[in-house]
Order: sequence, then C-alpha cells, then structure tokens
Amino acid sequence: MRFILGLPTDDVHRREEFGTVEAVADMARAAERLGYEGVYVTDHPIPPQRFIETGGHHALEPTVVLAVAAAATTRLRLMTNLYIVAYRNPFLAAKAIASLDSLSGGRVILGTGAGYLEPEFRALGADFDARNDRLDDALDLMKRVWSGEVVDVVGPGYEAHGHVALPTPAAAPHPPIWIGGNTGRALRRVAEQGNGWIPMPAPRKFAKFVRSAPLETLDDLRTKIATLHELAAAAGREGPFDIMFAPMGLAPYGHPAFDAAAYADGLAELAGLGVTYSGIAFSHPGSGALESRAQFLELAEGFARDVIDAQ
Repeated sequence: MRFILGLPTDDVHRREEFGTVEAVADMARAAERLGYEGVYVTDHPIPPQRFIETGGHHALEPTVVLAVAAAATTRLRLMTNLYIVAYRNPFLAAKAIASLDSLSGGRVILGTGAGYLEPEFRALGADFDARNDRLDDALDLMKRVWSGEVVDVVGPGYEAHGHVALPTPAAAPHPPIWIGGNTGRALRRVAEQGNGWIPMPAPRKFAKFVRSAPLETLDDLRTKIATLHELAAAAGREGPFDIMFAPMGLAPYGHPAFDAAAYADGLAELAGLGVTYSGIAFSHPGSGALESRAQFLELAEGFARDVIDAQ
C-alpha cells in the first residue's frame, strides 16, 4: 500500500502555518523524506459562504500549490483531489495540468470528478446540469491536446480550428487520470477514460449532499470494484486501475483511540480488494483542527513510523 498525504492548505486562516511557499515546501519535503508516495490538495475556486458556515472549506488554486511542492522535491507525486475540470475551459485545464506535469518531470496525478456544489458552478458561469457530459467531453479533448497534435473542435463555449498547445506533459501518454465518485456514471468514466478510481466513504445523508452514491461498508466497495472491472471489460480495457481508499470505521491517526494493529488489518483487507493507495489526512478540510505546521509534521512523522514503515 502506498500513501498520499493531504496538505492542510484549506486552512486559509493560518496562512503562515500552512499557506506560504515556505510552509508548502516544508510539508512536501517532509512527506518525501518520510516515504509518502505523494501529496494532494483540494479545489474550491469560489465557494458560497453558506457552504463554509456549514462545514465546507476554502482551497488554494491546486496547480499553484502543487508547483511549489514540485519545486521543493524530486520524486513526490502531485495529486489534485479533486480538480473540477467542469469549472474550467478544457483548454485552460489542459494547459494548467500539462504545465505542472512538464515542470515536475511527470509527477502529476490528475484526480478529477464531476463536482457537486451548484452555487459554485453558477458563480463560475459553468453549467451544473451538464457537468457530467462536460467532464467526459473535456477529458477526451484534454487527451487530444496533450498529444501535441493540431486540434479542430467546436464545443460549448469554445471553438478551435488548427490550434495546438505545447509543451506536452512529461508523462506519456499523459498524466494518470483518477476519477472520484461512487456513482455508476463515475465508475463508467473510470472504466472508459480513467487510470484510477477514488471512491469515498459516504453514508446516505452525506452521499445525497455531494450528489454521489452511498458507500457505507467494505461489501459496498467490493461490489463497486467488481462493477468497475465488468464495465472495463465491456469497454475493451483491462486496467490495471489504481484505487485510493482508506480503512473505514477506525479512529484516525492522532486520536487517542487509534489502533495501529487494527489499522494495519484494515489496510491488508483493502489491498486484498485491489486498493493500491490510501489517502491520509490529519484534519477534515474546513475543521481547522490542526493548530500548527509543527503539529502536522509530528503527525506525518508518526504515521510514517507507525504505519508506512511497519508494513
């Protein structure tokens, strides 16, 4: 099992601790030194205030944060979790991801999904109802742009005849695309266009809020993984597909009730289902639970010692 560490850059009120070049570089270097496979950040360009007041969170622009992490490291993977392509013109999204991948020497993982926050779509002038179609079309178009070939295409809000975008990504043929979400549409997107899947634990009430499907047990996960492979076979694709998921129903690392043995058993069970990566965060986005970078670094070091190195 490999681990991707969430950076707490959502805590915009503790800028000096988590939101400066020095802070991001410090956390990224620590993650690389401690044996994490990568780091990830979230995406919310302009969330509504009500979302923030009810547990939502802010975010720095993902490719900017990850560019800082790239400059401070040499092998660390750089993951967007999740980059909402449907918020953006697909050519601009393709350019941003290609630039980050080129600058970092091919270390990007494009985690993306359809999105769920309708007021944010409206603020950005993006079509919420068409977001799934927009994402599917954009992923296809971005791959064409990343090939370095001339593009001739007309789509919603854009028209390109004889256009080309260089540089291409350093990763060949393009950065791996991991799709977030639990719905049948998300699984089909992984099967047809993706290289990985990011399911999320989702009780029914939460699933309704994020406009996804419930995922409450390992049996739910097992069933969806089987569905993914069936859809991939129908699409003429065999994979393999990376899957990122964390043990469910256990106290998080840093909590007094954390049980290292139970956590290791949970990771082993997930690996048996085909999970290849586990995301780890030491605070829920928007919670402000981490008081300092020193606290974050202490937790990152402890998790590496007690979980990563103990595998």
